[in-house]
Amino acid sequence: MTQNKIIRVDKTNPDLDIIIQAAGILKTGGLVIFPASCLYGVAANALCADAVEKVFQLKQRPRNNPILVLIKNRDQLNGLVTRIPGKARVLMDRFWPGGVTLVFDAAGNVTPQLTAGRHKLGIRLPGHPVARALVNSVDFPVTGTSANLSGCPGCTRIDMLCPEIVEKADLILDAGPVQGGAGSTVVDVSVTPPKILRQGATPAADIYDCLKE
Repeated sequence: MTQNKIIRVDKTNPDLDIIIQAAGILKTGGLVIFPASCLYGVAANALCADAVEKVFQLKQRPRNNPILVLIKNRDQLNGLVTRIPGKARVLMDRFWPGGVTLVFDAAGNVTPQLTAGRHKLGIRLPGHPVARALVNSVDFPVTGTSANLSGCPGCTRIDMLCPEIVEKADLILDAGPVQGGAGSTVVDVSVTPPKILRQGATPAADIYDCLKE
C-alpha cells in the first residue's frame, strides 16, 4: 500500500487535525476512505459532480446504480429532498444516527449521478465516530458508498482494499477493523407505506414495529 496516504485514526476519538486534513481533501474534490460501522466507505463531496464521477470511476460502478449520501444533521435534508414524510421523521427519531438509510424523492438540484436518473436519493446519518467527525467537518453531504470495486465484497480492514482503490484514493483513514456484516438497512420513505428495499444491519422487524407506533 502507499503508506503516505494512510493515516491511523482513533476509532472513538479521532484527532481533529487528521479530520481537518480529510475535510480539506473533500473540499477540493478528492476522495477519502473512512470507517463506517460495518464497512469502510468512500467519501466525496456529494454536491460536486466531478467528485461523484471519481467515485464511480474508483469503484468501476455501473451508472444505473445510485449512491447514498451521509449528512451531519437533519437540516441538510433541505435542498436534498422534496419532502420529509411523517413516517420518515418517525424512523429518523428511532434509528438516526445509525444503520438505516432512508430513500427520499430527490430535489431537482441533486446531481443525477447520485440518483442514477431515478430521482430518488438514499440518505443516512452515520453512527461511527470517525464518520460522524468527517461529515461534521464540512458543509456539504458526502458519499457513503462502500470502498470496494462494484460487485466485490466490502472491506472491514484497510488491508482488504483493492490496489485500484488505494491508488485512486487521496487519503485513507485507518481506524482498525470494523464490525462487518450487512450494510445499512435501506427503507424507501417516498412511498406509502414505507418499503424496505434492502435488509441490513437494522432488522426489518424493528423497522415495521417502529412504523406501527
